[in-house]
Amino acid sequence: MFKLILISTLAAAVCAIGNPESTAQILSYSNVLQDDGHYNWAYETSNGIAAHEEGLGAHQANGAYSYTGPDGVRYQVVYVADENGFRPEGAHLPTPPPTPEHVIKSLEQIRANPPKDQKDFSLEALDATLARLRLH
Repeated sequence: MFKLILISTLAAAVCAIGNPESTAQILSYSNVLQDDGHYNWAYETSNGIAAHEEGLGAHQANGAYSYTGPDGVRYQVVYVADENGFRPEGAHLPTPPPTPEHVIKSLEQIRANPPKDQKDFSLEALDATLARLRLH
């Protein structure tokens, strides 16, 4: 058992030495939380990782992060997170195809004539969906 632990420890140490990520240093770090729930944080590391975010409690956030991929390319993601979900954007991220016009027209017809017998129907949710689909 002792030999297994020793070999595992040595293997982990060798892997850590060969991995420059294991020696990355924090170059800058800030974290601010205000009394009204607004916050912001940011950090940057010596291996090229950087991130920042600002927001209001669990209601909304805007931020970005960047890193250098194994292919040597610098990747950046900018995002918004709110009542409409997490919406990342980046040149390397796939984008959805445009919403077919007949789908938008159908949702607009539902918006113009909302069902009256569905208790859980939400015009706000439908409006948010239409706004999101029109962006693409």
